[in-house]
Amino acid sequence: MSKLYVVPTPIGNLEDMTFRSVRVLKEVDYILAEDTRTSGFLLKHYEIGTPMRSYHMHNEHKIVEGLAEQIMESENGFALITDAGTPAISDPGYLLVRKCIEVNIEVDCLPGATAFVPALVNSGLPCDTFYFEGFLPHKKGRQKKWLELSQLDKSIVFYESPYRVEKLLKEAQEHLGEDCHVSISREITKKFEETLRGAPSALLQHFESKPPKGEFVVVVHK
Repeated sequence: MSKLYVVPTPIGNLEDMTFRSVRVLKEVDYILAEDTRTSGFLLKHYEIGTPMRSYHMHNEHKIVEGLAEQIMESENGFALITDAGTPAISDPGYLLVRKCIEVNIEVDCLPGATAFVPALVNSGLPCDTFYFEGFLPHKKGRQKKWLELSQLDKSIVFYESPYRVEKLLKEAQEHLGEDCHVSISREITKKFEETLRGAPSALLQHFESKPPKGEFVVVVHK
């Protein structure tokens, strides 16, 4: 029986690749990559010559059926990677994993980098139980989602871009209260990694003098 390997990739620091991940990527028949150009730098760094094929959010619905058949017929299996982190966590991957399970293809998800775990632990906010939201809807359903989240008595984890992180802070203040606790981690594992903690108003004031840059993980708790 062939296999689909779900392989996490570094979220910034190339040293966070595991030995097992490198071995698997060298042994499989094909690597399914979210962006072959981005993944090309990683494969070159680790001298991985396995051919890549494109698998991303814009084509996954169309090709998932055919891919499952090809994985089933492959000798050494396929590996699925994304630009950074663990596939299917706010990234493409879920549809292919589900399809492989449906047709009895073994799925092996390797442990590895996921941005929200170090951000949550480093926040200092309760992490024995938490809610992972990922990216909020940009428009439709956003208000309804906030109403649902406001009922939770646990840490809530978001992914956000530098262009919308201030909007997220204002909404957190509105729905969770001015005194809610916020921790913002950016550029995790990279050279300019930084974590800021405080009330939404204090963090908004910070960004007035220092505009947000990089990718953010935001943890909030009422």
